[in-house]
Amino acid sequence: MPFSAPLRPLSLALLLALPTLAAQAQTTTATAEAGTLNTVTVEASADASAEGLAKPFAGGQVARGGRVGILGTQDVMETPFSSTSYTNELIQDQQARSVADVLLNDPSVRQARGFGNFQELYVVRGFPVYSDDVAYNGLYGMLPRQYIASEFFERVEVFRGANSFLNGAAPFGSGIGGAINLLPKRAPNEPLTRIGAGIQSGGQAYVNADLARRFGPDQSTGIRINAVRRDGGTGVGDEAQALSALGVGFDWRSRSVRLSADMGYQDYELREGRPSVTPSATLPIPRAPGSRTHYAQPWTYSQETDKFATVRGEVDITDNIMAWAAGGIRRSTEDNVLSNPTLNNAFGGTSNTRFSNTREDKVSTGEIGVRARFATGPVSHSMVASAATFSNDRDNAYAISAGSVRNNIYQPYDSFYPVANGAFVGNQLSDPRLTDRIKTSSVAIADTLGFFDERLLVTLGARRQTIDQKNYAYNTGALNSSYDKSRTTPVAGVVFRATPQLSVYASYIEALVKGNVAPTTANNLPVTNGGEIFAPYRSRQKEVGLKWDGGSFGASAAFFTTAQPQFYVLNQTYGENGEQRNRGLELSVYGEPLKGLRLLGGLTLLDAQQRRTQGGLTDGRDVIGVPSQQLNIGADWDVPGVRGLALNARLLHTAKQYANAANTLEVPAWTRFDLGARYLMDIGNGRVLTLRARIDNLFDKNYWASVGGTQGSNYLMMGSPRTFSLSGSVDF
Repeated sequence: MPFSAPLRPLSLALLLALPTLAAQAQTTTATAEAGTLNTVTVEASADASAEGLAKPFAGGQVARGGRVGILGTQDVMETPFSSTSYTNELIQDQQARSVADVLLNDPSVRQARGFGNFQELYVVRGFPVYSDDVAYNGLYGMLPRQYIASEFFERVEVFRGANSFLNGAAPFGSGIGGAINLLPKRAPNEPLTRIGAGIQSGGQAYVNADLARRFGPDQSTGIRINAVRRDGGTGVGDEAQALSALGVGFDWRSRSVRLSADMGYQDYELREGRPSVTPSATLPIPRAPGSRTHYAQPWTYSQETDKFATVRGEVDITDNIMAWAAGGIRRSTEDNVLSNPTLNNAFGGTSNTRFSNTREDKVSTGEIGVRARFATGPVSHSMVASAATFSNDRDNAYAISAGSVRNNIYQPYDSFYPVANGAFVGNQLSDPRLTDRIKTSSVAIADTLGFFDERLLVTLGARRQTIDQKNYAYNTGALNSSYDKSRTTPVAGVVFRATPQLSVYASYIEALVKGNVAPTTANNLPVTNGGEIFAPYRSRQKEVGLKWDGGSFGASAAFFTTAQPQFYVLNQTYGENGEQRNRGLELSVYGEPLKGLRLLGGLTLLDAQQRRTQGGLTDGRDVIGVPSQQLNIGADWDVPGVRGLALNARLLHTAKQYANAANTLEVPAWTRFDLGARYLMDIGNGRVLTLRARIDNLFDKNYWASVGGTQGSNYLMMGSPRTFSLSGSVDF
């Protein structure tokens, strides 16, 4: 794909917008200088809320709070849950390119992939969160499915734990271990014109632009435009990426009304992506190949194009009553040719088929709500009620090859492009048809009661959720199976401010997950109940914790227990085959304990066990792909005596993981080091140049980074090789 072609519409939009933005900014400045109007200070607000974004914590890497579902933006010390909001300052300083790059900082999160594809998948507290279920400004299903460029978001908010009351049931079937919400960018109070460029290992290069202005005599209207183009290799053999993305955000506010809107476009292609590897059931886990070894076939690729738009508004009915509404749509297309190898001997030999598929998604969602604050005697109340709806129609088609694709993970070679097997073709690749339809709707109500001058906060609430699923047969379009029922998920939480610096909390909350759909094939053979929809299921979570705010340094500890049913194929039949029970302890630190030294990280200890397995054969064994320890620790240091220079380092450690239910296949633990530096300089005329350099996987560690991700699966994903990144940006 030529570099210049996808860039032309992005460049044109920027060139057309820049003169207008600059002229408006000059007019606004001149008016203000004339003294004819008093400028209203506008807080950057990603969700059209009166509160705006939560303030950064000391050090600027995380925020003091974030969105807690329908409860709105809250200070982290006042919520009975565990969460972290990573700021745009951290995203820029680490040259993060996607959500996965940002979440490398979180000790409760590890990255994996979807089953047999290149979809980003995040494992939170040992449970998967699909990229489909990442929320955008509080709305599910709005973002690209496989890869989300960092240019689209201001912050990454990680909520740890079950959350169906707060956010509604995740529509694509994950979210038991947590939720991820991305906040879009808004125009700051000061004009912003930032142009950047960078390169990384493998020959990949990028250019981007970030432009923002506020308009009007009171600066009430804002616009922000972000555009990026990336293209080139990744450092893994012949693997290459191409990305074009454009995001536009608007906001407007008066004294009692706040509005915001976002539009986005992303075209992403991964060429010859290094696939996951399924181990042999009878052989030990093989040593990881060299970090740059490329065992993908030259004819494999994955491409996705997405267009989305959202809108959100708030109105103050009275000083104590506020109503809101939000909605969005997304249209996306995917085209993939994949071949994920399975090991068949001790020397790295593999075999597999070619799997091709096309997909189209039509997503729409909406939400309305009202929030009121009042008091009954000495007790304060913050009540909220909301209603939400979601709809997704998925058109799909697939074809599986007749011949086997041979390869070797240590000495790779190209294999022929096999033709499709007529017995394993679903619909037409050129014309995918409706195969799945899901609609959800819910109503929720909650009250947070404050006692003793709000030193004691008690939250009680419930959400009534309806899930309507339909699955249609490939080729015929006949209705395979359906489900349409409702469940109620409650929440109860208490926070006690023992001192101004220390909070103690406890909570009970549930997750509601849509019923799994049995796959049509497994192990290249038909599944006996393919297409069957299973009933939604609930997961119950209990949690207690401590939070400490030392002003410049913060820390938290949380102990939790969560369980969910296990679904996977057994004897070519898909069904519920046991339960996964995760218990864990999370320890986190963040802030700036010493002037010029910023720390961020923590330790997660997990005990993930199988229970109620068939015949009790693997009861008490570890769950596939869930390590017992995850450690992340990062430091960012301003070098004394050299103004504008800062160095940063990060250590990631993941304990061993098991790749089968019997725990006889063990994937070794791994440790990785990352280093970075940045330098800011004034280059005159009000322009600031920022240079950043980074080395990820400093010692070029060869390792299997994760096992599985999709429940019951044990595929292995290689860690990235040592990667050098260099970027520069100029603020005008």
